[in-house]
Amino acid sequence: RFGWNRRQAKLWQGVMGCEEQALPLEEQVVQPEDTTEVDQQLLQETGVEDALNEAANFATSITVEEIAQDAADAQEGINEEELDGAIEEKEEEEEAIEEPAVEEDGAADDDEGDGVEVQEHLKDAVDGSLRLKRLLSRDEEKEGKKRKVEGAPDTRPVVQAKVKHLLARWGLTHDAVARHVLDGLTLDELNEISDAGWAPDHNHINKSPCELLARYIGDVKERKMVGGQTVDCVSAFKYQWKLDAEAEKKLRALPARELSHVLKNYGGIGALDDAIEQAKTAESCNDDLTPIPNAISNAPGPTTVGRYNRLELIDPLADCAVFGDANLTFALKLAKHRKGLGHVGRVIATTFEEIETLRERYKEIDASIKTLEEHYAEVYHGVDCTRIALDPRFEGMEGVLGAVYYNFPHSGAIQGFFDGHPLVNWRHENLMRLFFRALRSFVKPEGLVKVSSNMGAVGVRYSYIVGGAVENEFHHVETVPLLEWHLHRYGRSYGDRRDVYKRPDAANNQSY
Repeated sequence: RFGWNRRQAKLWQGVMGCEEQALPLEEQVVQPEDTTEVDQQLLQETGVEDALNEAANFATSITVEEIAQDAADAQEGINEEELDGAIEEKEEEEEAIEEPAVEEDGAADDDEGDGVEVQEHLKDAVDGSLRLKRLLSRDEEKEGKKRKVEGAPDTRPVVQAKVKHLLARWGLTHDAVARHVLDGLTLDELNEISDAGWAPDHNHINKSPCELLARYIGDVKERKMVGGQTVDCVSAFKYQWKLDAEAEKKLRALPARELSHVLKNYGGIGALDDAIEQAKTAESCNDDLTPIPNAISNAPGPTTVGRYNRLELIDPLADCAVFGDANLTFALKLAKHRKGLGHVGRVIATTFEEIETLRERYKEIDASIKTLEEHYAEVYHGVDCTRIALDPRFEGMEGVLGAVYYNFPHSGAIQGFFDGHPLVNWRHENLMRLFFRALRSFVKPEGLVKVSSNMGAVGVRYSYIVGGAVENEFHHVETVPLLEWHLHRYGRSYGDRRDVYKRPDAANNQSY
């Protein structure tokens, strides 16, 4: 579950077995007895030491008098013609740098929704998707201008020096992919990797050094997050507001209704004890995270709140949307579940593929669509979940979705690359960022967003899901095992050759 200002959404990350498990990462820690001479030699080879010494000598040799004298000489030596020439040259440089940005803006106007006008309040939801499309579709005519901008002096000399130092230490000076991975890090992250003494295994049986480097960097970042295992509502709340162990102990001791009230109303401002006292005196449960009835208001807090999440007790009046459900079996499960509970909200089932492709893969697709329509569900094909603001079928749905589901997201395989390779792995991370960005305008207050994935997935890692949500002003509330979810028994689709022999039934599908 994530919160976006007054919004709250729910993330459910399913933990289940997968046939294609990633091999464990073998980390080789290099700890030489004395690394002083080695580091000094590397600094000399990469030119870092000379640059630092030159900068230090230059800084200590300049005096105030010299600066004033240089300024006076420069003022006397400048004539009007030279000044005009310098101004014109400066303007040409600025135009060369700013021109790609102007072209991007023009491309945005041309590509904006592929001819579909976007309302002003929805432009933020598709800005990232359109920008990515423009970057990937640039033709060769713009490469010259792009190279001119890239040829400008590097604005991060210290970072580049650190990158060269690490590459030289690992023997990857000519590895362009490894350099690409390190260029995306901050100076603090580079220093952390350098101080850890880690080095890639050049003789790894399955992974190249750049893949091992990308995997290690991802692991380092995930160690600072809430974790990919089962996380209850109290643990996620503690991580969100950086609470200590004593505060966590107080929260776990609260009964269900009081805990639900604190989870909903505490915003990190003020003392947690004041929020707990306010929850004890509150009479109505309308402001609670989960509407706990009086019959079980004194039940154990974390267990009761988690039970509500697992039973899928969503808003009965709100619409819900399912994205990426190729064979529509999950949408069928959800529609029957809502009908059994007497819900009146719509179920909007969507697929990324068109109906012709689905009929080739799933012979039962027409029967599934007919059953969904009998349950008053709507089925949309060819839906990109990152660009729903451009889809005319979603027009007028701003702020009406009470629940959104996306099971086992994947941005598609690239021939010749594994999902964890740095050159293709960014697509999975970007998918989650654009997905949550698109949802900000369509999820209603107190809405729920639930994403299922494998705990050890190397494509869409759990950190991409949680990180993409937090970047778009949602907040993670709970992670539960998929098999404990009330809607876990559906015929999962795979989108590859496994769809041939793993049919959506109990006998041939591991989702059961």
